[in-house]
Amino acid sequence: MIPPAPATTAFFMIRRDNSDAEISSGFFDALGLVAEDCKESVVIGINGQFPGPTIRAHAGDIVWVDLTNKLPTEGVVIHWHGIKQWLLATTPSSSSSPLEIGSPWADGTAAISQCAISPGETFTYRFKVDEAGTYFYHGHYGLQRSAGLYGLLIVDVAEGDKEPFLYDGEFSLLLSDWWHQNQLEMEVGLSSLPFRWIGEPQSLLLNGRGTYKSSLLPDYSNKWYRFEQDDDCAPEIINVLPNKTYRLRLASTTSLASLNVAIGNHKMLVAEADGNYVQPFFVDDLDIYSGETYSILITTDQNPMTNHWLSVGVRGREPHTPPALTMLSYHSASSELPLFLPPPIPLWNNHTHSKLFSKRVIAAVGSPRPPRISERRIILLNTQIKIDGHIKWAINNVSLVLPHTPLLGSIKFGLQQGFDHENPPDIFTSSYDVMNPPANPNSTYGTMIYKLDFNATVDVILQNANALKENVSEIHPWHLHGHDFWVLGYGEGLFSEQDEETFNLENPPLRNSVVVFPYGWTAIRFVADNPGVWAFHCHIEPHWHMGMGVVFAEGVERVGNIPSDAFACGLIRRIMG
Repeated sequence: MIPPAPATTAFFMIRRDNSDAEISSGFFDALGLVAEDCKESVVIGINGQFPGPTIRAHAGDIVWVDLTNKLPTEGVVIHWHGIKQWLLATTPSSSSSPLEIGSPWADGTAAISQCAISPGETFTYRFKVDEAGTYFYHGHYGLQRSAGLYGLLIVDVAEGDKEPFLYDGEFSLLLSDWWHQNQLEMEVGLSSLPFRWIGEPQSLLLNGRGTYKSSLLPDYSNKWYRFEQDDDCAPEIINVLPNKTYRLRLASTTSLASLNVAIGNHKMLVAEADGNYVQPFFVDDLDIYSGETYSILITTDQNPMTNHWLSVGVRGREPHTPPALTMLSYHSASSELPLFLPPPIPLWNNHTHSKLFSKRVIAAVGSPRPPRISERRIILLNTQIKIDGHIKWAINNVSLVLPHTPLLGSIKFGLQQGFDHENPPDIFTSSYDVMNPPANPNSTYGTMIYKLDFNATVDVILQNANALKENVSEIHPWHLHGHDFWVLGYGEGLFSEQDEETFNLENPPLRNSVVVFPYGWTAIRFVADNPGVWAFHCHIEPHWHMGMGVVFAEGVERVGNIPSDAFACGLIRRIMG
């Protein structure tokens, strides 16, 4: 396991308005050795733990995180996934617009919201958690998420408020994928000639634990699935009591894999998605993509004398990774193996199954509705391309490259040389054939900054297409920083104006992450009302690293009170002094 920290090097505090700090704890450590899947590997640990410690707060709390980087050679940042870094206060300004004292600098996105924190340095994150729900945090620099830099962030309802559903207890499962190759080797391979793909993960982890086997047909009677609790890699058994209702919080921090979750002989009631309540509905299994979170309710109404498998398997990619397993153990059943095999995982390329689930997710009654019309539409075409022989991903034929000076600082302080000033295209050529490889795969680099009018309603159409190889179109889960958005709909083939007639404007779900299916499109709508500079990107970590993303800038002139150490690099370092 990770060796203990030599001293408390950082801490987080949860503060409520007009009160002193209530919680403090050691937070960030460094590298360590862990047998996550019964094969020892190097991970990035937090406070001597892998995964990192769960942070828990109440809606309305202000969270302070003092983060000290003890990695010997790498910079680091932490992104608070799903936290909007929303308004803390408003102050008068000499200009016509007041300054918004939000915390876009605390979003934790290297080269966009802040500089990477250098080894030995400390940076303080401060942000408000304004909505109850299931969230998580993770590294947002290089491929550090694939190296284990993540943990849960749970926001309970404000004191005195109640959830819209009842339950007797709760558990959390942080889902991740794991490679035996070092993340730095994987990162180099993605930029190499010839190109070296990271490959499929060796194992799937549940709360940082899993098993590695070469066979996709595991022998459920052998020691790998006996869950001997003296093994560091043994999955944590979920112990329950009969005839109770439990909330199970799911968060996917995978770097590549889309997953399917099922519990043998138990229906799951979906109640929350990405920190927003949804109209509850029952499923036998659910798909969860990288960056998504769910809360499900289960009732322990089965035979209490036996245990039940909880299985997690790969979807959307031909699986070369064995499923992750743990058990739902009724109180009287102890750790005995279940009598039945784990629930089957839907066929990896059964996209119809996945689409039916996604379309069932609608907003709970009383949720905010989207504006009826939008003021701007941006259509983003995902394509795999080449630049000087290097394989990259591009949006509207431009592959995102991030500058040395954080974009928030460059735009806020007018550093013209800090980024590419060419406006990226809002559309792509109508003659592009999304069903076949690109006729001309050559592309270019850019900083891809879309400047949005403050408070404008914006539609984004994510358009998927064929990759470089024939008959290949991948699943891409997209995540928007700084906002929730309404998911208006999904469709097949090339998006057209007529498809707008199918948009759901009555009860579309609010999400911060959404999937675009192979050869299809996904439509979202959001209001550009959060001053800052925000990443919008594929949450598959190597795809983001290879350029699949854009940047939205809105109301940056309204941003105030940026800590100087957020910009201790690049061109802005001299200004911040």
